[in-house]
Amino acid sequence: MSIEEVINFKFEKAFDKLGYDTKFATVKGSDRPDLSDFQCNGALALAKPLGKNPREIATNIVENLKFDEDFEKISIDGPGFINVSLSSGFIAQNINTIAADKKFGVNNNPSPLNVILDFGGPNVAKAMHVGHLRSGVIGESVQRLMRFAGNNVTSDVHLGDWGTPMGMIIAEIENEGIDAFALNVQEITNVYKKASAICKEDDKARENARIVTAKLQDGDEKYRKIWQYIRDASVADVKENYERLDVHFDLFLGESDVHEICAEILEIAKSKGILEHDDGAYIIRLDEGNKPKPPVILQKSDGGYTYHTTDIATILMRVRDLKAQEIIYFTDARQNFHFEQVFEATEKLGIAPSVKLKHVGFGTVNGADGKPFKTRDGGVMNLSDLIDLSKDKVAESMPEPSEEYNKGYIDNLINQVAIAAIKFQDLKNNIASGYVFELDDFAKFEGKTGPYIQYAIARINSILRKSAETGSNSISDNTTFVITNKEERDLALKIMQLNNAVNRAVNETEPSVLSDYTYNLAQSFSSFYNASPIKDAESAEIAQSRLKIAKLTRDILVLMLDLLGIEAPEVMLKRGAPATANDI
Repeated sequence: MSIEEVINFKFEKAFDKLGYDTKFATVKGSDRPDLSDFQCNGALALAKPLGKNPREIATNIVENLKFDEDFEKISIDGPGFINVSLSSGFIAQNINTIAADKKFGVNNNPSPLNVILDFGGPNVAKAMHVGHLRSGVIGESVQRLMRFAGNNVTSDVHLGDWGTPMGMIIAEIENEGIDAFALNVQEITNVYKKASAICKEDDKARENARIVTAKLQDGDEKYRKIWQYIRDASVADVKENYERLDVHFDLFLGESDVHEICAEILEIAKSKGILEHDDGAYIIRLDEGNKPKPPVILQKSDGGYTYHTTDIATILMRVRDLKAQEIIYFTDARQNFHFEQVFEATEKLGIAPSVKLKHVGFGTVNGADGKPFKTRDGGVMNLSDLIDLSKDKVAESMPEPSEEYNKGYIDNLINQVAIAAIKFQDLKNNIASGYVFELDDFAKFEGKTGPYIQYAIARINSILRKSAETGSNSISDNTTFVITNKEERDLALKIMQLNNAVNRAVNETEPSVLSDYTYNLAQSFSSFYNASPIKDAESAEIAQSRLKIAKLTRDILVLMLDLLGIEAPEVMLKRGAPATANDI
């Protein structure tokens, strides 16, 4: 159990003994950490239903708990707040238990779910751009978090590979007599841009693209071969881009993979009596409630399927073939209404009974002007260029190659730090909020940045390495943790909050909870180390205890970065010198 659950259990026993409703027997981190570790506000909530003074209720609760040896102090403050401070022995015991556990006290989901994560969403034949950054970074972190929590997770990139843009490209290739099979990804992208511009101005070209799209989807052999080549080339490019971000998918399926199921969706709607023919199109009307809602168009008047249809068909495929119990989508928040429509239509169709459908909409990556991030010439920045910008910035602070750290090591370190800068900046923000992409701020080695956490880990590595080299104060499985000062106590309490932080991040689908915890843990360690010398400790026992919590902190920080999708280098370098124990 988490430390909060342990304390809650103690309070529940006291509440039950007194005849109080145990739903109010919960604690939270203290609003005044200078006074206590936790607080319980249950007495105030009970005052009205019991018709009693909250301080009287609080007094009764405290009387039942004041002899608990795990509590150093339990007292009443203000109108009836109950303050709890844990004993040093209880804290030390918990740290020893956490250090011996492979998951550091984080409990598994007792009922693992089959979760499908839909993120990425790149379109075939289009270069990946900055708009794809957040989906990949957030989705990858949630994927790692949910697996760590014990769920069965399948991730799908969900390619846009079957709509009118494909018809535009193939039509343009045909019109220009281009050898489709000799095109690289950038050339395919250029063909699409030209075709798109022509179709905006030319009704005949637009109609031709529609016809080609229909033939492609009906199985035209020539068009299918061109489409397959373009899709394969695009998927290879998508994989390369996401590989640079250390983002990975189990499935590379797209709209084309559910084309046959789209017809099935229409049949299901018809059998349910909810399919309507309206102005040549087939639709499902939605319940309007307090605001009018446009219907979901399943099939357009020209016979083509819409994004709504392919998304609904994909849900059916995931439930039927992948046994999904929960499906979570990560896209730009501007698609919120689209998913509202898809989820409501899915419910009316009855194709995903008892399956939880959730859309996590994120804010945009913005430039200094507060608008979506652009290149200097005003275009949308490619994702690969964004990564290169970060690498160039990090390289400015790196030393020249040496005999000890060659070019290969430094190049790899630059990449690790650059990706950490990008990812941590993204994940430290609440998902729903946008943020300003400012390399000068989040590529720094200080402040709330990815490189700062990496540097903190490298410093602890140096502490442990020097201790091992001298052979002094070595630690073993039998080494026990003891508390000798406030900073040790604060660091231990922060470590004990790990289980709660991970579970919150999973339950709220919010990696920023983990980013906050990671940064605060690194800061707590810094305060601990400044106040708690190891080499010059009062005794060997205390030195070993401090090494034990240093190693535990390092291991947890490495785990936290991994759950955020970030690597932790063994040694960090800056112009001047590598990270050492003296740096912290």
